[in-house]
Amino acid sequence: MIKIRTATSEDLEILFKFEQGVIEAERPMDVTIKKEKTFYYDLPKMINSNHVEIVVAEIDGIPVGSGYARIEKGRECFEYDQFAYLGFMYTEPEYRGKGVNKAIMEYLYHWSKSQGIYEVRLTVYPDNPPAIRAYEKAGMEICLHTMRIDLRD
Repeated sequence: MIKIRTATSEDLEILFKFEQGVIEAERPMDVTIKKEKTFYYDLPKMINSNHVEIVVAEIDGIPVGSGYARIEKGRECFEYDQFAYLGFMYTEPEYRGKGVNKAIMEYLYHWSKSQGIYEVRLTVYPDNPPAIRAYEKAGMEICLHTMRIDLRD
């Protein structure tokens, strides 16, 4: 059975490990990620923030995944004033395909609704079909593609 719980400062070591797993998985899809060790998140700050919910997924007491929802202000042109942005979606390789990601997302959907937030968004690399399928299984749909160009010589 998958248990989802709010992360605490005692989880920082495993969260830092999961963060490196996310970066390692995404580096081949994004040439702009630094080659040396880097970090995406300020996890200690996020754990203590009242507008961020970081979670850990456990199976049999073993941490196997993570994710977060962060409340953000919507742009004036949108129908919603705020939305929840999901990130740090990670599942240990040996536990993928077992519903961990979906359980994390459902927990974060519930948390978002409890905060009065009904719009939820995330970003995903188009070269990551397994992640796209997982997010679609959790009810998400593609809304926008981000494009880029490097103008250095």
